[in-house]
Amino acid sequence: MKIAVFGTGYVGLVTAVGLAELGHHVVGADKVAEKIDKIAKGEVPIYEPGLNELLESNLKKGRLAFSSDLDKTILDSDVIFVCVGTPQGDDGSADMSQIEEVSRMIAENLNSYKLVVEKSTVPIKTSSWIKRTITLYKKTDMAFDIASNPEFLREGSAVSDFLNPDRIIIGVETERAKEILVKIYEKAKDRLVITNIDTAELIKHASNSFLAMKISYINLMANLCEKTDANIEQVAQGMGLDPRIGGLFLKAGLGFGGSCFPKDLKALIKIGEDLGVNMNLLKETDRVNADRVKVFLEKIKKALWILKDKKIAVLGLAFKPETDDIREAPSIKVIRELLNEGANLRLYDPQARENMKELFPEYLARIVYCDSPYQAAAGVNALLIITEWKEFLDLDLKKIKEVMANPIIIDGRNIYDAERVKKLGFEYYSVGRK
Repeated sequence: MKIAVFGTGYVGLVTAVGLAELGHHVVGADKVAEKIDKIAKGEVPIYEPGLNELLESNLKKGRLAFSSDLDKTILDSDVIFVCVGTPQGDDGSADMSQIEEVSRMIAENLNSYKLVVEKSTVPIKTSSWIKRTITLYKKTDMAFDIASNPEFLREGSAVSDFLNPDRIIIGVETERAKEILVKIYEKAKDRLVITNIDTAELIKHASNSFLAMKISYINLMANLCEKTDANIEQVAQGMGLDPRIGGLFLKAGLGFGGSCFPKDLKALIKIGEDLGVNMNLLKETDRVNADRVKVFLEKIKKALWILKDKKIAVLGLAFKPETDDIREAPSIKVIRELLNEGANLRLYDPQARENMKELFPEYLARIVYCDSPYQAAAGVNALLIITEWKEFLDLDLKKIKEVMANPIIIDGRNIYDAERVKKLGFEYYSVGRK
């Protein structure tokens, strides 16, 4: 089988490299020729641990290639993974124009049987629209199948997630499609879950929305802890030891961001409402998460009183560690509010600084992008922890204290032991702890 992966964004690139690593012959396709040329030379446009090495390895082995000739890529392929973008509108609905564009292109080049696999995160019933589009525009009587194979890639560990998945969801409607996908994922066949297509399409949204609910729930409990003498970390530990609950995603802090949880949550709300289902539970999950920045800003104001003309260091710009992705990152909301209040900011992140530089052009005079946490902390009135990079956990806090104007830390991720930091002479604020 010859496999094509349409779209070389985050999901598409990891999928193409991952399928090649599994031993298949893969062509990654994208209409942006300049992007394709760079990737074909081994230049990865995103930061993802391990991706560079696997890309170079599979390019050298001849199992992986990239092309901007989309028609030829379709003609030469047996299986087409669709990994193009589905950007979200203000109402939570997905823009499916790129999905339709690829579907029409497949129809126009349907020279043999093709299996078209949805990999992008799409609403339920998208497969029906893809099938209808291909059927309407195809120029031959060649057969084709549609399948759903949602991705569960966590930024920062996407390569490992692809090669060592906890489950692989396959939604099919024919035995032929099932056999092809089982063959593709033969090395992980013990982790295959085979469903109909509607079920597979829903599982991705349902999974991410449930995890988002868990995060909002523990943050709601953190609010209660701050009004009492309870400790949120001990509450989370006590809850997580119950096997029915589990300890993952019970970390209080600034809430969730990124390209998946906020988008999938809003999308599932929209899907449910369109189908006449009451989605208030998920709406409250979204509201609680939106309030996290407000709660954090109240801590900053409690520590500094007036923010105008204050110097503040922000450590962590990416929405999570081990990525350069700032989409829906809490840091953006925090920075915007601080700038609106008149603060001067010194920003640092190991990977996301260049992406952040594209934002806030009107505030360049009040933003300094720093090369280290120590440089960021120099002369500031407070230091904020926004992203829990391990680098920040390992900081020499005595040195940090020496360079700060005022030894104040507002920790939005609870990365430090409160008593230890206070003993070093810091005024320390965290989440759900006293």
